[in-house]
Amino acid sequence: MSTAPHYEIDPQAFWADPYPDLANMRRDAPIAYVPQLGATLFTRRDDIFTCEKNVEVFSSDQPGGLMNVLMGQNMMRKDGEAHMAERKLYFPAVSVRAVRDVWKAQFQDHARAILEALRPQGRGDLVEHYAMPLSAQSLKSMTGLVNMRFEDMDAWSQAMIDGVSNYAGDPAVEERCHRATAGIDAAIDDMLPVVRAKPDRSLLSVMLEAGMPMENIRANIKLTISGGQNEPRDAIAGCIWALLSHPEQMALLEEGTVSWQQVFEEYCRWISPIGMSPRRVARAYEFGGVSFEPEERIFFMFSSANRDEGLFEDADRFDASRDTQKSIPFGAGPHFCAGAAASRAMVAEVALPMIFEHIAGLQLDDSEPVRVGGWAFRGPLNLPAVWKA
Repeated sequence: MSTAPHYEIDPQAFWADPYPDLANMRRDAPIAYVPQLGATLFTRRDDIFTCEKNVEVFSSDQPGGLMNVLMGQNMMRKDGEAHMAERKLYFPAVSVRAVRDVWKAQFQDHARAILEALRPQGRGDLVEHYAMPLSAQSLKSMTGLVNMRFEDMDAWSQAMIDGVSNYAGDPAVEERCHRATAGIDAAIDDMLPVVRAKPDRSLLSVMLEAGMPMENIRANIKLTISGGQNEPRDAIAGCIWALLSHPEQMALLEEGTVSWQQVFEEYCRWISPIGMSPRRVARAYEFGGVSFEPEERIFFMFSSANRDEGLFEDADRFDASRDTQKSIPFGAGPHFCAGAAASRAMVAEVALPMIFEHIAGLQLDDSEPVRVGGWAFRGPLNLPAVWKA
């Protein structure tokens, strides 16, 4: 076990709002062992930015980790040449060029169809009725699993997210994760003859054409669904919530002082949809006055890094005009999120401008409070809104 000081949390309170505890840790114990999570947490941005790149010590290869056990070993759980070789075969499907030339138009088509059905209703939950189906329909296109229902895409993503953050070992959570991965495997099997007969730009087709082993394809599709559904879903809903609850920021947007892209980047700093990344200590090491032993579990807390007072003034405030260059919502180093370009396009270039263009008089429904939860993954759980039908 590391020599890091211990910091106790209330797991339920941490799930509801991790930021007070994270602020305390940044101030008093920036590298702290949290018994309730069985991990040593890094909470300051510069420490995380430095150590995340040191893969020889803080390794993504976690043979006994929840993600490997439940979903198979994907490229995010590999380091060095093994990671880069797999990423090279994966990346052409999600590159900036692929997003520009192929996916953005499909994102727009999905958003338009959803908004046309939503507009006459005059009210609804924008997580359930906009953010979730838009993210899921877009992800169906990108993965190539167009045979899935968008509801299953979301449910299976959530089940895997819950599974890989199930540090309490709840057997019911693990079982839901197993059912989700089995469903994804069945969907892949169903689509294999289709993309073999007619290759396309989807992840399934691109990885298959590149000769990636089937076991790796399955693991990387599951990785993509686990993070590629919840992060855009939560960012879409979260950005809308942030703007509607901060009218002064909406005014800056409307007058052209800030852009949709700035709104997205600031939201991902303020409420990090992906709040942490786990690592395994590969060898004995000392950093920041703390000695680490092999096989310890480390959490790099992106959510804490992005509210580091040393880099962001008034860090708890949503301010789309601030400089967010030091924030790390997509990680840093070799494991920087491969889907970042797709996420930015889906949220900032499509989902946000299109809903405010197509839905008039959009405002929060004050009859029901917005609920936000999570620490490993965080976002609005609901977003009740009303508008002009």
